[in-house]
Amino acid sequence: MSAAIPLTQRLAGKVALITGGASGIGACTAKLFTENIEKKLPQIFPLLHHTAEMNAAIPLTQRLSGKVALITGGASGIGASTAKLFVKHGAKVIVADVQDQLGRSVCKEIGPEETVFYDHCDVTCDSDVQNAVDTAISKYGKLDIMFSNAGISGEVDSEILLSDNTNFKRVFDVNAYGAFLAAKHAARVMIPAKTGCIIFTSSVASVVSGEISHAYVASKHAVVGLANNLCVELGQYGIRVNCASPFGVPTPMLQKGVGIMEKRKVEELVSSAANLKGAALEADDIAEAALYLGSDDSKYVSGINLVVDGGYSITNPSLGMVLKSHSSSTHPSQN
Repeated sequence: MSAAIPLTQRLAGKVALITGGASGIGACTAKLFTENIEKKLPQIFPLLHHTAEMNAAIPLTQRLSGKVALITGGASGIGASTAKLFVKHGAKVIVADVQDQLGRSVCKEIGPEETVFYDHCDVTCDSDVQNAVDTAISKYGKLDIMFSNAGISGEVDSEILLSDNTNFKRVFDVNAYGAFLAAKHAARVMIPAKTGCIIFTSSVASVVSGEISHAYVASKHAVVGLANNLCVELGQYGIRVNCASPFGVPTPMLQKGVGIMEKRKVEELVSSAANLKGAALEADDIAEAALYLGSDDSKYVSGINLVVDGGYSITNPSLGMVLKSHSSSTHPSQN
């Protein structure tokens, strides 16, 4: 992650204009923005002198201060990026994965055992997930955030007649059943505490369809459905449940899925299909989404699927291509 702009100045160098900024949401936003910008502009924000009234008990560099998180699939990709960011924001983290050597290495890089701890966990094994949650309790005393992030893409099976039954079941076991077990054991300790947060990594494949593995798409739809149902059930206990659904992120899973192990080439491939140009989606961006969903910044946010795709899911490139082709054929160039 870039350290050029410290987290206490997340809007450094930016200029904002807030309509309806004299009261309510606008005034609160003006106060928050001015805590995060380097250049204060009193002519635009007449309420700047009130910024001291904001609660500064928890600085922005510690948005997870005092919280304990468990991250499945935390040894690499989105999980590892999130573990690093969570610890940076004051959380104690259990990194749960089956990649033992890599997981221990990531934890050693992040910090001491008093802050981050690796636990072997196969998310398809009930006892492993139960043990991971119990480890969080025994090691750090509680569990505030369950980030169910572990997932696999499986084999490409875009043609139903060529789909392998074993592959389909394996993808569902990891992506959907693993998410179910993570939520079940998190709820076991969060319900008595009357508080908690469960976050699932789904995918843009949960909101679009096309030339993607049937197993993967179906499993990610299942994760969103599970999250929605859990939101309804667990809200009465003060537990929030949300999803983060990324566009293609050049992680080891995607590199393996597309058969290209060079990260730069995968980034180029993803960018060529993206709707939003001039920016590339990275694992750190999904970590930031998880940070928001796991922190008190989203204390009244539950039941959402936060799609981080640069607008990809609301476009239909194929329709645009058809219309463009039709226009070219009916209105040929005059040159």
